[in-house]
Amino acid sequence: MSTAEPAPHAWIKSSYSGNEGGECLEAAATPGTIHIRDSKAPARARLAFPADEWAAFVTYAARRD
Repeated sequence: MSTAEPAPHAWIKSSYSGNEGGECLEAAATPGTIHIRDSKAPARARLAFPADEWAAFVTYAARRD
């Protein structure tokens, strides 16, 4: 069993987010997983999704009827 700390994620803030605060998400990609956190509270709980499920969500969310 390894006791080494995992490497920190490279978090990216949404380009739709301004510098005024408000609702903001950050994402970080690791092999096979996308991590999501609240930029205003980065130490709080995070979500993690398999990369293929995240891609399906983004495709769905980007659709405009």
